Amino acid sequence: MTNDAELDALARGVHANPFAILGPHDAGDGQVDVRAFLPGAQQVALADPDGGEIAPMQRLHADGIFEARIHGRRIWAGYRLRVDYPLGHRETVDDPYRFGSILSDADLQLLREGSHLRPWLVLGAHPQHHGGVDGVGFAVWAPNAERVALVADFNHWDGRRHPMRLRHDGGVWELFVPGAAIGARYKFEIIQRGGRRVLKADPFAFAAERRPATASIVAATPPRRELPPERHHANGRSAPISIYEVHLGSWRRAADGSFLDWDALSEQLPAYVAGLGFTHVELLPISEHPFDGSWGYQPLGLFAPTSRFGHAAGFATFVAACHRSGLGVIIDWVPAHFPTDEHGLAQFDGTALYEHADPREGYHRDWNTLIYNFGRNEVRNFLVGNALYWLECWGIDGLRVDAVASMLYRDYSRNPGEWIPNAAGGRENLEAISFLKRLNEVVGSHAAGAVTVAEESTAWPGVSRPTWAGGLGFHYKWNMGWMHDTLVYLAHDPIHRRWHHGELTFSLLYAFHENFVLPFSHDEVVHGKGSMLAKMPGDRWQKFANLRACYGYMWTHPGKKLLFMGAEFAQEREWNHDRGLDWDLMTDPAHRGVRTLVRDLNALYRSRAALHELDCEPGGFEWICSDDADESALAYLRRARGGAPLLVLCNFTPVVRTGWRVGVPGTGAWHEILNTDSAYYGGSNVGNGAGRLDADEVPAHGRSHSIAVTLPPLAVVVFEMR
Repeated sequence: MTNDAELDALARGVHANPFAILGPHDAGDGQVDVRAFLPGAQQVALADPDGGEIAPMQRLHADGIFEARIHGRRIWAGYRLRVDYPLGHRETVDDPYRFGSILSDADLQLLREGSHLRPWLVLGAHPQHHGGVDGVGFAVWAPNAERVALVADFNHWDGRRHPMRLRHDGGVWELFVPGAAIGARYKFEIIQRGGRRVLKADPFAFAAERRPATASIVAATPPRRELPPERHHANGRSAPISIYEVHLGSWRRAADGSFLDWDALSEQLPAYVAGLGFTHVELLPISEHPFDGSWGYQPLGLFAPTSRFGHAAGFATFVAACHRSGLGVIIDWVPAHFPTDEHGLAQFDGTALYEHADPREGYHRDWNTLIYNFGRNEVRNFLVGNALYWLECWGIDGLRVDAVASMLYRDYSRNPGEWIPNAAGGRENLEAISFLKRLNEVVGSHAAGAVTVAEESTAWPGVSRPTWAGGLGFHYKWNMGWMHDTLVYLAHDPIHRRWHHGELTFSLLYAFHENFVLPFSHDEVVHGKGSMLAKMPGDRWQKFANLRACYGYMWTHPGKKLLFMGAEFAQEREWNHDRGLDWDLMTDPAHRGVRTLVRDLNALYRSRAALHELDCEPGGFEWICSDDADESALAYLRRARGGAPLLVLCNFTPVVRTGWRVGVPGTGAWHEILNTDSAYYGGSNVGNGAGRLDADEVPAHGRSHSIAVTLPPLAVVVFEMR
């Protein structure tokens, strides 16, 4: 039975249980009452699946609630609604409220426990065949909402038309909408406690409108895409890993200044990156985000590749193109925080659902963003599931996890009194630590061959050690200390570098405590920091020579490599996300020379096991000379598990040093195989030529044999023993 108050609540769009009124209901004695809410309708009739009339419906409420009572045998087999609107418009539709639940009890239980590995298959919008009809099933987690309704293209964005069913055992609202299809735009209209009505985008949407529009878009569920088998070894600790970091919106622009789409990026970017010898491309975040100026680091659509570059399916084309070119694909992933935009996750159901309620735990002042509640099962499930989604549905090689340090410490960027200690009274964020370990364990168990990389800037121990050994479980960690010390050292005028020699050598004291990536990333060329070239001291010639030496040192230092786009050809201006790189610099021989050097460094790094096989092992490096501060010179060996080592000499002064004697391991002939001062790279072409340098029985650097070499100015030279 219904009463006027319930009918009025339904008509006003505030009734929290639409299935209690709408659809078929047993009236006893074999009779069934069927009710439908169709605002604006003049007449409604029940029709059989073929369109034949079963019975007219009577108007119960002036706003468009209709009812018919018929014999049950005529209705349980299925029915449709034949609706007459003004101006002679008639349509026959299926009634959403005659369909059963789209969610299983088992799925809801796993979501509640936080153990559903693939929540994207349950929540969100899913085209499906349900109850013999094609449509879309919608589901959203909003346990504290007073009412949730679907608003979309197909219901004129009218929140009265498609109120959803609450599954009380999981706090999930659901509705199957027959006839809805891929491409429909939609949001959830949520009445929060207190009656406030808000429109929220779908946290699990696979596609979204391009900013500034904010609606979600129904898209096909991405199929599972396996990581190609050859990529498993290519991502390993003993493999050469040289990463080209890219912001897709500003790598290159179309002639009219617009973004390149996925097809154009697939055609141009992999060929360029592979041609320079890089092994991987790393993309700044491509999850949907509302603000271009965040570079993607304030995402809201974590399951939606951004619409800036076209349809989401185009990303699969891009990944496939990279893999065909021999490149791995890593994407930046942001679980540390999210923006406060009204249509997003903030106060999603009127409560702090995804975030912490207390700003001392839930607000990042640095970025004006909110912090996920890592201790909540459903939130952990959302994030871990999202990580697995990118790896499993798009077949990418890995995730670089942003801002890990901000997650590990409760007092990160906070003054005393502005943070809450953990249960033991400490500053460590125990819930975030548990989440990160869970993340890496799931990736290790369910995404074979894929890797996770932590951007972590502190001395937290064991970031890239297995969880079973007490670590966080990442495969690699960015070496921010090496990056900082190297750039600080190189910023000094060469005449002063003797006083700062330890800034170069300090990194070898901890180089093998983690599996490191050496990053010269986007963060080093923005916000007034200048380009890599601009950081170098001296006149134009010295700037280029210093930069070439910097890259020579980087590529021969233990650790995997990462270089931000534009740095490979010595971009002169600071990076600007609103425009493409300065490709016209390629007409300048000095810039072309730096790019050629990067190509040759990659080729050397990949072809010589001594430069990569033991990148993360102490046995891969040996000092010969680390203390020649007066001449700002370094000498070291790089080794593999077998074969002869490589000898690396660095001269960080503009002084040519002839007859510089360096100790070597035993007898043999050494050949210069790379010299950053070569004229080929724009240098002065000082060096040792193509001839052999035979080891003499002359002691040097504590060794019985040595060779006398010429050290070019501001250069790195690599020798191979043959």
